[in-house]
Amino acid sequence: MRRNVGMVMTVALACCLSAGCSSQSSKGDSVKLQGSGASFPAPLYYKWFKDYKAGNKNISVDYQSVGSGAGVKNFIDGTVDFGASDAAMNAKEIAQVDKGVVLLPMTAGTIVLAYNLEGVKDLKLSRDAYAGIFLGKVTKWNDEAIKKTNPGVNLPDKNINVIVRSDSSGTTYVFTKHLSAINKDFAQSPGTNKLPSWPVGTKSKGNEGVTGSLSKTPGSIGYIEYSFSKNLSVAALENKAGEFVKASTASAQSALDAVEMPTDLVAWLPDPDGKESYPIVTYTWLCCYKKYEKKKADALKDVINYCLTKGQESSEALGYVPLSDKVVAKVQEAAKQITAEDAKKASLPVEGRYSLLRTPVVAGAEAAPHVRRLESAH
Repeated sequence: MRRNVGMVMTVALACCLSAGCSSQSSKGDSVKLQGSGASFPAPLYYKWFKDYKAGNKNISVDYQSVGSGAGVKNFIDGTVDFGASDAAMNAKEIAQVDKGVVLLPMTAGTIVLAYNLEGVKDLKLSRDAYAGIFLGKVTKWNDEAIKKTNPGVNLPDKNINVIVRSDSSGTTYVFTKHLSAINKDFAQSPGTNKLPSWPVGTKSKGNEGVTGSLSKTPGSIGYIEYSFSKNLSVAALENKAGEFVKASTASAQSALDAVEMPTDLVAWLPDPDGKESYPIVTYTWLCCYKKYEKKKADALKDVINYCLTKGQESSEALGYVPLSDKVVAKVQEAAKQITAEDAKKASLPVEGRYSLLRTPVVAGAEAAPHVRRLESAH
């Protein structure tokens, strides 16, 4: 009888939410989900989980931005309910998890080169220039590699202060994967890695730390997720087609359109095709177990479905790229692998609960004050 009542409440939820009421019975048992990992999607995850909590009083999600490497380690060790990583998980890591692993892309975003250079607002960097900077070969702001793509710009004869990540980072993994794809020297050393041995650079922890170092260090440049660059200048980067492109919803989506999402939902775009494509774009993943105790399985699947539907409306305003309907459908299907440890206790389906509430993303939505909105391409 109790299960039947719960099912009726779930069916009635869409109407209840549209009226602004809580979606969970005040008499129900509370569930707390603990997650940790990537700083790349952290601003969006914080908003999603806060907004979800507002309509689901008995379910709370605590997310710690500790970096992809630490998040995956915590997930493997079983100290969290889910991890988060911009580098997904490799086969060796997955093999260490007895309960099985489901990797779910939740959003996408761009990695930008933000800089602090007085009087220079519209910097253009060629592939040779920015690869050279992070190889320690381009060391002055008025180096010929930078001057030739910025005619008429007064570039100072000052050292370039490079800022890199100190922690095991999915953002670093994606950035070094791109640099390895466009530069043979970089591919040989330091190569693609979450924690490479950089030949140059001052180290800071997390996207937050790099952003803070850039803000305080004149003549600096570093790689961060776009949403963290609100108060910084961002360079236009040369893409595979030879065009200089800034990060925007349109340029990121152009890159994402160039790759088909595979069955394991791990798609990489190290150097995307397309004249309008921004060159450094990535998905970012939740790392979930396949087996949970029933209350947590139901709660986690409901949170995931909220993020994939209603939550996608927040993505663009916070500097991320909403998933396409096609990708959302694939992720919802994959999330069905999350089940209760006791197979006799059926868990809730992942799709459908919020589908009627999803509306088109409004590009002009007000962004949170601490993050940057993706700009429309002109």
